[in-house]
Amino acid sequence: MSSFWHQYLPLFIVLSSLLPGLVIFTLKEQQVKLRTTLNLLGVLTKLLLVWLMWRGVKAGESFYFSVPFLPGADLVLQGDALSLLFVMLSSVLWLATTIYAIGYLEHSPLRSRFFGYFSLCVSATVGLALSGNLVTFLLFYELLTLATFPLVVHRGTAQSLAAGRRYLAYTLSGGVLLMFGVALLHSLTGSPDFAPAGYLLPLVPEQGPLLQLAFVLLIAGLGVKAALMPLHGWLPQAMVAPAPVSALLHAVAVVKAGAFGIVRVVYDVFGAETVQQLSLATPLMILAALTILYGSWRALVQQDIKRRLAYSTISQVSYITLGVAMLGPLAAVGALVHLVHQGVMKITLFFCAGNYAETLGIHKIRELNGVGRRMPLTSLAFSVGALGMIGIPPTAGFISKWYLGLGAAQTGQGWVIGVFVLSGLLNAAYFLPVLYRIWFLPQRQAWPEEQKLSARFETHWMLLCPPVFTLVLVLLMGLFASTELSPLSWSELIVEREFSYD
Repeated sequence: MSSFWHQYLPLFIVLSSLLPGLVIFTLKEQQVKLRTTLNLLGVLTKLLLVWLMWRGVKAGESFYFSVPFLPGADLVLQGDALSLLFVMLSSVLWLATTIYAIGYLEHSPLRSRFFGYFSLCVSATVGLALSGNLVTFLLFYELLTLATFPLVVHRGTAQSLAAGRRYLAYTLSGGVLLMFGVALLHSLTGSPDFAPAGYLLPLVPEQGPLLQLAFVLLIAGLGVKAALMPLHGWLPQAMVAPAPVSALLHAVAVVKAGAFGIVRVVYDVFGAETVQQLSLATPLMILAALTILYGSWRALVQQDIKRRLAYSTISQVSYITLGVAMLGPLAAVGALVHLVHQGVMKITLFFCAGNYAETLGIHKIRELNGVGRRMPLTSLAFSVGALGMIGIPPTAGFISKWYLGLGAAQTGQGWVIGVFVLSGLLNAAYFLPVLYRIWFLPQRQAWPEEQKLSARFETHWMLLCPPVFTLVLVLLMGLFASTELSPLSWSELIVEREFSYD
């Protein structure tokens, strides 16, 4: 691959969704075919470019784009194994979510506005993943907040506007904390590029307290989007957004951006040894463990389907933070592969929840009785996603939770295994009764608002294909976890290349 591609490919990956999004803003509502063409063209172009980068990174090539931005801080986009993990997740799930959103919003107003911001959201997510230093990361992190706000309030109801204001208050506050942390580190070290094992270890003897403060600020700022307790309050409220937005928030963009940022800060800014010397690992583990159990417990009492899934996300994403904070190679592998696996499983569940709502008017768990006979493929996808969240083999969720458990044993954190076991039991307690309703209880009454969206299928084919596609991914990632192309193998490559445990 030429030096031109090594320099500009990261930029082209960001632009592949940004440019179509800007054009979509200018389209009239009735220009459906052109809008759909631009959406799909952007998705397929991004997938092609990401595939080219994947081949290069796998072969040991580096991709690096840099332009002057601030004094002592360039705008840097780089392609490494870690960034590519998140970019691949975002790009593949963007394809599924785009198809789903086109079908979901088929007769809705303001579609050009929606898909314009939708594309900006993905562009910010990919830019964040490819960021090469903290300043660039901060820029895209804030752009992600601004791009997702119009999606949360898209329906324009009083409830969605209230949820949007809360979302903005939380995420902008988190952005301010992150900015203070970045500024503090910039005053100490400048803004060097992310590096394996971090770059702050030489400062520990003289600047230990300031480094601890910077770490707290960074984790607090990232913890808002990662929904760490007590910074999680925006997430359940944001479930008033349309189902494609909920899927985007939980699986592709916002929540994953916070979790990915925590990975970067722990391993590529501070480094495992620095985190240990500053005694920061144990508090982060405790915070993540409490969030896991709290989210599971709150999910147990939710009767709205999407709110139950939202609290499940709060719990499940903190598995990533807990795995990272254990500072062991197997735990890191488990955390990274769970970033992918949880995204695919959770987007499956939100697609299915959207199908139930759009086709039958179902929003509450009590309304799901017998829905498996009316919508078998959607219900099968929901069931596999739920079993994956519990950690039942051979789903993808079993693989990541197995490695997290091995990581806890490897690092001598026996209490963490207890957290995983208790959380798994709670997961079963709030998912298995739902599956029982879906498959084994008879339908109580007429569906709340049944719509005949398709003459041949249980719902519109553009709503049905995405959850079936992600259902297959959940099973393939579990059954073929040991193959070279699996997220598990790529996560092992990341740990081997980029993380240091000396």
